[in-house]
Amino acid sequence: MSSVNFENTAVAFQHKNNGQLKRSFWLFKLIASPSLVKLGGALTNLAVGLGIPIGWAIKKNIFSQFCGGVNISESKKAAHHLAKSGIGSILDYSVEGKENEKDFDFTADEIKRTIDAAENNNDIPFSVFKVTGICRFSLLEKVNAKQALSTNEEVEWERAAGRVFSICEHAFKKNVALFVDAEDSWIQDAIDELAENMMVQFNQKNFIVYNTIQLYRHDRLAYLKAMHARLLEKGAKTAVKLVRGAYMEKERKRASEMGYVDPIQTTKENTDRDFNLAVDYCLDHIEDIAICCGSHNEESSAMLVEKMNARGIASNDKRIYFAQLFGMSDHISYNLSHANYNVAKYLPYGPIKEVMPYLLRRAQENTSVKGQTGRELSLIQREIQRRKKA
Repeated sequence: MSSVNFENTAVAFQHKNNGQLKRSFWLFKLIASPSLVKLGGALTNLAVGLGIPIGWAIKKNIFSQFCGGVNISESKKAAHHLAKSGIGSILDYSVEGKENEKDFDFTADEIKRTIDAAENNNDIPFSVFKVTGICRFSLLEKVNAKQALSTNEEVEWERAAGRVFSICEHAFKKNVALFVDAEDSWIQDAIDELAENMMVQFNQKNFIVYNTIQLYRHDRLAYLKAMHARLLEKGAKTAVKLVRGAYMEKERKRASEMGYVDPIQTTKENTDRDFNLAVDYCLDHIEDIAICCGSHNEESSAMLVEKMNARGIASNDKRIYFAQLFGMSDHISYNLSHANYNVAKYLPYGPIKEVMPYLLRRAQENTSVKGQTGRELSLIQREIQRRKKA
């Protein structure tokens, strides 16, 4: 049985030369300052808005840290580099904020191209998409609230659902596993329904479509169990990506302003408890549930390793994956892979200008996640010192 040492910085940063390591150090140092992140975001948006060509500077710094490239071709090179350390990639077309049918059609086609890139490619075990990338947000809100749709909206919704079906069918035909990402709670019911329908359709024999469960919501453990029961009744396999969640401040603010019950757990401990219970539930039903543990939390990763060992589940059992974001938590990803566990990195890509909202959000999240940036900095610093002594 394998054990994992997350303190091994030699393994964690084996893929970075000294120059790259120092650049990562200074980048995380900047990200550690909320005021600098805010100022940098404002200046970047201003420069982009004024047409000032700053793409080269962004690409060499924050873009290269958190993104695989500007297109699939560049990202495949990054994926191949990760694969040398036994780490898979999840090609993630990270263009956000589109609102028209032409853009939605383009995004759906691009997601299919990521599936084509993943077909028979061990470097890329998964593809992923957000439903808001192929459907208007306000339409999802209306569907989620079960409000009456106009005739035009009904046609629009049929087209959106058709895109979801077309993407999932493409993944099924190419035998590529596909994540449906979780989003805001006030559109998530509509997304869940789409994802479940696709699992019924395409998960009869294999784990193709994965729904994402955000355990910082207090109702999601119960939802996971209910979804599993529904899919079992229909002869379909359940596949899930378990995460804590990414929209806490926005969720709490909206619940407070609109006067409904806050969907977020009251404490971090409750989130951790439900995350652990969700992992337990999936392992207890591993015969018909595949799980991806999408976590930057060392304790969660160590816990899953221990539970796999206790149940006699092989470290490389294809029903169980660990996943982290590209450019973050390399001490988790590389050390897990080194111990022969299945690991994949979310590899965002897209034109620099189009991916800026994603990058700025990533920087802001790093400043707000307690201890995240400090942990990255201390590990990088330790590796720099180790190399100096070597």
